[in-house]
Amino acid sequence: MKKHLVKVYPSKVPLPKTEQLAWKIAEMASDPVAVDAQVVEMIGNRIIDNAAVALGAINRTPVANARSQALCHPREGGATVFGMPLSQTFSCEWAAWANGTAVRELDMHDTFLAADYSHPGDNIPGILAVAQQTNRSGLDFVRGVATGYETQINLVKAICLHRYKKDHIAHLAPGVAAGLGTLLRQPTDVIYQAIGQAVHCAFATRQSRKGEISSWKAYAPAWGGKIGVEAMDRAMRGEKSPSPIYEGEDSVIAWMLDGPNGQFEVPLPEKGEAKRAILESYTKEHSAEYQSQALIDLAFRMRERVKNWDDVKSIVIHTSHHTHYVIGTGSGDPQKMDPKASRETLDHSIMYIFAVALQDGRWHHVDSYTPARAGRADTVKLWSKISTIEDAEWTKRYHDIDPAKKQFGGRVEITLTNGEKITDELGVANAHPFGAKPFKRADYIRKFDILTEGVVSDSEADRFMSLVERLTDLSSDELKKLSVQVNPEFLTHRERDLRGIF
Repeated sequence: MKKHLVKVYPSKVPLPKTEQLAWKIAEMASDPVAVDAQVVEMIGNRIIDNAAVALGAINRTPVANARSQALCHPREGGATVFGMPLSQTFSCEWAAWANGTAVRELDMHDTFLAADYSHPGDNIPGILAVAQQTNRSGLDFVRGVATGYETQINLVKAICLHRYKKDHIAHLAPGVAAGLGTLLRQPTDVIYQAIGQAVHCAFATRQSRKGEISSWKAYAPAWGGKIGVEAMDRAMRGEKSPSPIYEGEDSVIAWMLDGPNGQFEVPLPEKGEAKRAILESYTKEHSAEYQSQALIDLAFRMRERVKNWDDVKSIVIHTSHHTHYVIGTGSGDPQKMDPKASRETLDHSIMYIFAVALQDGRWHHVDSYTPARAGRADTVKLWSKISTIEDAEWTKRYHDIDPAKKQFGGRVEITLTNGEKITDELGVANAHPFGAKPFKRADYIRKFDILTEGVVSDSEADRFMSLVERLTDLSSDELKKLSVQVNPEFLTHRERDLRGIF
């Protein structure tokens, strides 16, 4: 890996495009390196993971509406949409939109946390949709996905968006654009132009993840993917992009991030070096914000030591800066303590999550979020006793550059009314690569089976899994079938309607 210094240059000091970060990413994307076997295996895992969470959310309102929009853009020889018959295909940018929303809705797919946050599995819907529409092979697709992950994860390692209240899709859109450059074997300059456009169009504020969180949280990554697809299409037609997009006097760094004196060091693979960043990411066993995963597992472990919930005086979670300020009481969001809050808000409230996990000893993507569950009197009472504190040691672990030392959990101190204290801690979730029960292929399949029970037939699940097992050997015709149909009687919004503009 090589670190590239990225800083702002005044217009009177022209920066050659070959020295710009967007060009460096484009060079990496156009480097035709082989894909490691471990990477191929993990890409297959994440395809299963994406399908599982998408199908588990297939009839939720944001997903159904995104699908309704895609149905307004049918295209022969286009791309498939989760849940729909494989014989029906749609314009790739709209398939990417519908599938991206489905993947994101449950907040249960893969994650990478460093200087910023990311769900790099969001790269897959856009890259797959274009691969299907442009008749690419399974190997082409795998190479594109490896690039998408490499781009987004390395940007997340170096450039913090959250500090300046910018949404994380600003690192996703260039990942999709770069991945498409690899998929379509585009020259470096075309990829460079697409990345510039994608970055320019993808910057948005983080209000979508603040306060009363709305359904846009699910749509935002799909929007980033759609931006990447459309940016590549324009670049392939010869259109140019704002540049230098990162380093310019009026660039995103200068005005949206650190300002004119800002600088970052972004790591990228050197020429000929394999793209392995996906191996640093991790998926979720539980349907909630990633920083809650270890704490859910910890709640399961601690609950046996509490005999009566009324005996609890207080629960304090000592954790990282990010956890405290994003999903903890440090956020200052009263909605995170409101039993009538939206599901999107509750899955970003560690106080709610820890209370329910502690009481139930399980976590379910539907049952744990119902209004009845959130409004249960004993839960609301317990929930109100939970607070978070930033702990410098946990912040240090969160930001450790060594994957083996990086941790996202915390230490929990439960104080009972008799003065007794129950204390325990957990650094990483059980499903994490360094956790007690790291996820393997069988675990991804089990997750798929749980989330698709009653939704997908056994024969359809087997057909899909057989394609994933042969991923790099798939022909273009076979790749067009890399989706999952649901049982027709289960699917809502399966016909084009006239509710909107399209």
